[in-house]
Amino acid sequence: MLFSQQLLLNFSSLALAFIIIGGSVIISALGLLLVRRLVPHHRLKLHNDVAGPIFSTLGVIYAVLMAFIVIVVWQNFCKSRLNVENEANALADLYKDAECFPDNFKQEARGLINKYADVVIHQEWPLLARGEESPVAAEITRKMWKLYSGFLPKNATEQVFFEESVRELNQLGELRTSRLLDSRVGVHPLLWLVLIFGGVITVVFTFVFGAESLKAQMTMAILLSILISLTLFTILLLDFPFSGSINIPPDAFRQILINKY
Repeated sequence: MLFSQQLLLNFSSLALAFIIIGGSVIISALGLLLVRRLVPHHRLKLHNDVAGPIFSTLGVIYAVLMAFIVIVVWQNFCKSRLNVENEANALADLYKDAECFPDNFKQEARGLINKYADVVIHQEWPLLARGEESPVAAEITRKMWKLYSGFLPKNATEQVFFEESVRELNQLGELRTSRLLDSRVGVHPLLWLVLIFGGVITVVFTFVFGAESLKAQMTMAILLSILISLTLFTILLLDFPFSGSINIPPDAFRQILINKY
C-alpha cells in the first residue's frame, strides 16, 4: 500500500488539511523570518532583478506540472466512477437477460447476481479503501462463469440472449478488474517527490526577495504556500477513488438490489 493511501486511511480530511496546509503556512513564515534575520533585506534587494525572471520561470514550470497532475487525477477519478456504473449496468443487464432462459437457470443466475451485488456492497467496498478485494466476490464470478459455460441454448431466442449475456459477463469481469486496479494505483511516489520539492523550492524562492515591508513579503509567501498546499491536498484526496472522505460509493450496485430490474 502506498504511503499516500495510508494517509487517507489513518487521518481524516480535516486532520490532513490542518497538517498539510497549516504546516506549510508555519514553515513558510518561520523560514522567511529566519532568512530575514540572517540576511538584511537591503542586501537581498540587490538581487531582485536577477531573482525575478528566474522565479517567474520556476513558477510557470511548477504551475504547469501541478495543473497536469490535477487534471490526470480528476480524469482518473471520473473514469473510475464511470467504470463502477458500467459494471453495475452489466450486472443489471445480466439480470434482465436471464428472463429468457429456463426457470432453473434463471433462478440460479439471478441468485448469483444478487449475491454478487450484496457482497460487493457490504464486503468488498470497505476492502477497496485498502486496495484489497473480497475472495467471496471473486468466487461468485467464477460460479457465474461456470454456470454460463455449461448452458446449452435450445432455440434461437436463447442463443441470442446467451451470446449477449456472455458479452456482458466478459464486460463485468473487465470492469471489476479495472475497479480493483483503480483502488491500488495512485500517483507515483516519484511524482509526489517532484511536487513536494517543487513546492518547497517555489516558496523558498520568495525568501530571497528584498522587500521593504516584511509583513507584505510574509503575506505573499504565506498565500503562495496556501495555494500550493491546497492543490497538493486536492490531489491527495482524489488520488485513490475508493479511499478517504472523497470516494465513489456503491450506489449503482444498490440500485440492482432495490429495483431487481
